[in-house]
Amino acid sequence: MARIDAFLKLGVQQGCSDVHLAVGVPPMLRMHGDLLPIKFRDLRASELEGYVVEILTPSQSERFSNGNDLDFSYVSADGGRFRVNVFRKETGIGATFRTIPSQVPSLSQMGLPPALEKLCDHHQGMILVTGATGTGKSTTLAAMIDHLNLTRKLNIITLEDPIEVVHRSKMSQVIQRELGTHIPSFAEGVRAAMREDPDVILVGEMRDAETISMAMTAAETGHLVFGTLHTTSAVKTIDRVIDALPIEQREQTKSFLSQSLLAVITQVLVKTPDGHGRRAVCEIMMMTRAIAKLIQIDQTFQIPSLVQTNRDLGMQLLDQALLAAITAREIDPEHAYSYATDKRPFQKYVTDAELLPRTETATAPGA
Repeated sequence: MARIDAFLKLGVQQGCSDVHLAVGVPPMLRMHGDLLPIKFRDLRASELEGYVVEILTPSQSERFSNGNDLDFSYVSADGGRFRVNVFRKETGIGATFRTIPSQVPSLSQMGLPPALEKLCDHHQGMILVTGATGTGKSTTLAAMIDHLNLTRKLNIITLEDPIEVVHRSKMSQVIQRELGTHIPSFAEGVRAAMREDPDVILVGEMRDAETISMAMTAAETGHLVFGTLHTTSAVKTIDRVIDALPIEQREQTKSFLSQSLLAVITQVLVKTPDGHGRRAVCEIMMMTRAIAKLIQIDQTFQIPSLVQTNRDLGMQLLDQALLAAITAREIDPEHAYSYATDKRPFQKYVTDAELLPRTETATAPGA
């Protein structure tokens, strides 16, 4: 058993989302959003390097020796699965291990709106799941892929960096390919996938113009495409896609979004009232004729008002979802307040006065 497995086992037992290892500090666990040290000595450079090298393959070890960061999946001795990032910094190496659940929770178990399940009924188009790093995008996508796997007879191809949740083929066939192991880039992965008779393609990260362009082509040519971006709202997502491509393709990109983008789901993780867990809360924008028109005429800033007034279609702003979850006592109001765009409606739920904006005290004349 690798020595590092002891820390990982402790993290899983404690229910943490991540295990952090760095030189000069003890191992730390990400517990419900907070980073907490475990009772252990500060890690020495040679000690931590020994822990990490022990779990690397020869090719990974060579790449790391050449100065490259590493992203890979790791299965511990007791079967726990982790997404790993290993890097170098001023004081030595560091590593972060993200725990991957052995069982994929369903969309309903995650408390996500029924609209997400209905989106999986589409046969063609693009669905984007967005949010900052660590907001549960991968888990939501895994749940959507699992729903398809359980309910439809499809050929599903996932392109990931690295492979996280391992999907066993059920009603569908699921083919999982890993960046650097099976494909040289996401763009090449999408290009190859379109020659493999896919029904669904999941693009782990749409991080460059070529990948975005290839994903758009796949969606336009009869496939259901899932993708992710590190954006924090539907408007920012649409603007990012338009701005990512060359200016001469701007009109073509707006046309694609108007016709083939099905939805943008933007997700945050908010602490539960007892502080012992986190719950996914999301903004949902569905494409409508009115929203498509705003994209075409460069008026995306008006999209939030349409999302706000079309809840009957399954849409919701993040602020609306946060307020509903507070009212249902599903999330901590003070943590939700930090994510709110318009904080005024949330102020009445906040008990920590330090979080609220300070008001100026009037001074009497001549004082």
